[in-house]
Amino acid sequence: MRIYLTGFMTSGKSTIGPILANVMGLDFYDLDEQIEKKENKKVVTIFEESGEQYFRELESTVLNEIASYDNVVIALGGGTIVNPVNFEMMKRSGKVIYLKVSPETLYNRLKHKTDRPIFKDLVLKEKNEKEFLARINELLENRKSVYEKADLIIDTEVTQFGRTIDRIAKKITHLFHEKN
Repeated sequence: MRIYLTGFMTSGKSTIGPILANVMGLDFYDLDEQIEKKENKKVVTIFEESGEQYFRELESTVLNEIASYDNVVIALGGGTIVNPVNFEMMKRSGKVIYLKVSPETLYNRLKHKTDRPIFKDLVLKEKNEKEFLARINELLENRKSVYEKADLIIDTEVTQFGRTIDRIAKKITHLFHEKN
């Protein structure tokens, strides 16, 4: 069994993933953490020193390594799924779960983070909410068609059912077993 958690950065993949893995009796891997271990550098440093193209190639290589393991939950990077080769491999080898979050919630989670390469410049230049949201919406729109091809879509907004991380993990587990 392989479960791939996808969604925009800060959607909760790395937070929900370990809890989901624990509830389902699976191992957990965070793709970005595995990349950082392999390169002995932070993702933001890899982007700065080697560029996004290099990072995306490395991401695919590490994903394929982890995807060979059985009984795992894998938290993907926000853009991992956009690569058609990655997406097809994930669909063939496991189940893809999209953790959906509103642009406004994403903005609130991202507005002070300098460890997210795609948004670092906006944070450091103290761009306003409107510009930040425009960038989030642009990326979401570009990824929407792929995100929505997931086997399961979970809205993780806190307002919906007053959800906690534990409840979201249990909801995913329930829906996952219901569909399989």
